Amino acid sequence: MLDIDLSLMLFVLALFLILLAILNQMLYKPLLKFMDDRDSSIAKDLEYAKSLSGNSQQLHNEADGILDNAKAEAGVIRKNAIDEAKVLAESRAETKQNELNKEYSSFIDKLQEDKKKLKVSLLSQMPLFKESLKAKFSKL
Repeated sequence: MLDIDLSLMLFVLALFLILLAILNQMLYKPLLKFMDDRDSSIAKDLEYAKSLSGNSQQLHNEADGILDNAKAEAGVIRKNAIDEAKVLAESRAETKQNELNKEYSSFIDKLQEDKKKLKVSLLSQMPLFKESLKAKFSKL
């Protein structure tokens, strides 16, 4: 049937061990080294990403603080501008009111003066009116 040749079997075993040693040296060790390097690189990148994530959260919080401060400052500036505008409008209104009061006073004075002149004029022409009235009544 089958004959087992011991020398051939030993030769195949030796050839297998030699091939295993060569493959170990040329393929398995570099492949394992590459896989270990890749794992360490991935771990290092993950740590770096986590540190960047923590840093970005800190920067995000800082940016929120800056925005809050800017909004508060803008509110203060807006309030000051509104207050200044109100004061300016009130001063202009007061100035205009004073000016109108002066014009009104001068108008009243002129009106009083015109009233006196008219009264004097009417009184000076009173005898003429009396004469013309008498003439008209006498014609009736």
